[in-house]
This record gives sequence, structure tokens and C-alpha cells, in this order.
Amino acid sequence: MTTGETTQVTDFGHPALADGRQSDKALAIARGTRRHLHMLGLQSLTEMPLPNGRRADIVAISDGGEVWIVEIKSGVEDFRSDNKWPEYREFADKFFFAVNADFPSDILPDEAGYIVADRFGAEIIRMSDKDALPAARRKALILRIARAACSRLHNLSDPEFGNETFRQT
Repeated sequence: MTTGETTQVTDFGHPALADGRQSDKALAIARGTRRHLHMLGLQSLTEMPLPNGRRADIVAISDGGEVWIVEIKSGVEDFRSDNKWPEYREFADKFFFAVNADFPSDILPDEAGYIVADRFGAEIIRMSDKDALPAARRKALILRIARAACSRLHNLSDPEFGNETFRQT
């Protein structure tokens, strides 16, 4: 950035951390959810590619290595049009939907956790059932998350490098 140039800061705190696919409502839910996860001791990434080709809205890791996936739903139509959420469960110890306070919670599946969030914070209303990941899958997933985080941090610190795409190996 040159002197005097301004950059719009998104809900993620830095313009490079939002990719333009998320609505303002989804960004606000993500921000509050990630704040709450952080207060619980989990560290998270957004838009994390999974080995099955899906992309988790939020993936978080506890200090003990437990992996949580959070699917953000900005409205009822968003929820009803998205039937791929069961495919995230095989990559998470716990799976949640994060929604805003206006979302009708009775349509969310009982086996999933339920988080209510706004841009300032969140609350876990219902804890997810626990599906323990197999050890080999957990290790591979945590390495994948760590590599993605390192790649994103590198892209932020050296944007001229041209490392736009994180290669999953």
C-alpha cells in the first residue's frame, strides 16, 4: 500500500481475509462466532478446504486437538438450499450451525450443535454430539489447517509473492 492509500477493513479485520462470497449477515455471524470460540480456547480459520472438496465456513481447533466445524446460515433459504452439511461431519469432532437470533431454531437438525451469533459475540445454545475423529484423520486434518494458516499469514505479510492458492498436499 502506498502512502495516503486507504483500504476498507472487513468484519474479519483485514481486507484480505474475506473473499467476497459471504453476505454482510454471514460475515457478522462468523465474526461473533469466532470471538466466542476464541474465548473458549479454540483457534479458528474461515473458508477451510476439506479433503472431500467441501469448504468449511469455520474450522476451529482446541488446545487438546479437538476439531470443530461451524456452518454459517444467514437465513432459512440458505439452510434449506444447502444439503451438503452432513459431509462435514466426517472431519469434525463437533459440528455446529451458527445463525442469528431471528433464525427459527426448530428447523436445525438435533444432532448438530446450535450457536446464536451477531457481530459482537455468540452463545452456544446446544452442544453438538461428539463424533471422535480417527487419529490418522485428525493428524492429517490438523496439518492441513496449520499449512493453510501459515500460507494465509504468508500471503498477508508478502502479498507481492503471488501465492494466491494454497496447495493441499
